[in-house]
Amino acid sequence: MASPPPPPPDDAPAVENGHGHGHDHGNGNGPSPAKRPRAVISAAEICAEFAHHDAAAARVNNGSFGCCPASVLAAQARWQRLFLAQPDDFYFHGLQPGLLRSRAAVAALVGAADVSEVSLVDNATTAAAIVMQHAAWSFAEGRFARGDAVVMLHYAYGAVKKSIHAYVARAGATVVEVPLPFPVSSAEAIIAEFRAALDVAKAGGRKVRLAVIDHITSMPSVIIPVKDLVAICRQEGVDSVFVDAAHSIGQVPVDVRDIGADFYTSNLHKWFFCPPAVAFLHTRKDGPVAAQLHHPVVSQEYGNGLPMESGWIGTRDYSAQLVVSEAIDFVNRFEGGIEGIRTRNHEKVIEMGRMLAEAWGTFLGSPPELCGSMVMVGMPGCLGVESDDDAMRVRTMLRKDFQVEVPIYYNSRRVEGHEMSKDKNGDPVTGYVRISHQIYNVKEDYERLRDAVNKLVSEGFTSNKLRPLQKVLSSEMTACLACSLLVGLFAFINDCLV
Repeated sequence: MASPPPPPPDDAPAVENGHGHGHDHGNGNGPSPAKRPRAVISAAEICAEFAHHDAAAARVNNGSFGCCPASVLAAQARWQRLFLAQPDDFYFHGLQPGLLRSRAAVAALVGAADVSEVSLVDNATTAAAIVMQHAAWSFAEGRFARGDAVVMLHYAYGAVKKSIHAYVARAGATVVEVPLPFPVSSAEAIIAEFRAALDVAKAGGRKVRLAVIDHITSMPSVIIPVKDLVAICRQEGVDSVFVDAAHSIGQVPVDVRDIGADFYTSNLHKWFFCPPAVAFLHTRKDGPVAAQLHHPVVSQEYGNGLPMESGWIGTRDYSAQLVVSEAIDFVNRFEGGIEGIRTRNHEKVIEMGRMLAEAWGTFLGSPPELCGSMVMVGMPGCLGVESDDDAMRVRTMLRKDFQVEVPIYYNSRRVEGHEMSKDKNGDPVTGYVRISHQIYNVKEDYERLRDAVNKLVSEGFTSNKLRPLQKVLSSEMTACLACSLLVGLFAFINDCLV
């Protein structure tokens, strides 16, 4: 006889008739306090929860990989041991009830109408592949006409851009990019560019089949007025809207019904304290294509609906998807829960961003209202960041030489009719750091970044010093050749005059 299903970790949300109970729905502010109230977490407890972080590194890059507290990691380890102890029992009795509890918790967290609208996947990139795969099938099977348009932001995440091209453009779509300006001055500027791009996409009577909109762009990081853009898509007859909100949960309020997109995805391991890798894809149950979506990994669950297909893609570690309840319990140890966390993170990252901008004589890349827990800060123009490769080499140097982890963005976008923004010395600002603030960060992390950049400036460092030797030599040889040609030309002119 099979043993009873493995018990859920403490404080998992109850599930009844497919719905999570004990949490608020639709308020965009996250769940209500856990059943067993706990004292507000102390600074010492926060340090203990993240004692596994490298103490030598200043981690101001929560945005890339997120973070996971020790209590949630311990819960994950319990699930892993349950599986390893008796895999068959876990598969037949424990896995799906556990995933359903997590889906119910997510549904409550984001205001979904029903738990059936929520599928758990590894990450937002997987969710994008699910949506793009369906769009590609629509072209291949004749539901969309070759040449119909797909609209995406210029600053769409690289993997999502490639997914659009790998699936949809290859199937016959015309891809139209929204050329957003950076630095960004206002939400209105974003809306204006989006309207203009939709006009381009609809030119000649073309149908716009899909709009891909970021809720928070990754690089450069900017909060997009996503609800406004979704409304514009409805007004302009766009078939469906996919919101890539990889960074949203834990940074901004999320209410999927209020936003109104057909598809909405966000990672839970970036800003909601889950371990890698877990994300959700929300699809409206009344949407015309919800039943036609399939996970790109075809398993024995194919045809049983996306939530079930995503809940089994073969033998793998599903433990990250089973600890959403523990992540909720963790955030509820903070005053104000997740809303309090994101408010404090926003205030701190703006404060630290302004401190860096003042020290470097630069500026923030967008106004505070377009920032969540991440902000772009211009670097001194004298550093001479002239390419994506330069940005990556400087980032690597900061990691290896200064133990500072921060992404660097090369701004190659020159808006017609506008000069590049300049620093206090009049040098064009082409490089930006993207700083994050999460609960484990302290002021000293940002001071180390400040001091590292100031040291580089004081030493006369420029990015070309990190370029491969052959590129430097090639550049120098080109300069020498040009100089020789000029000398020869002047000598020739002088001979003629004589």
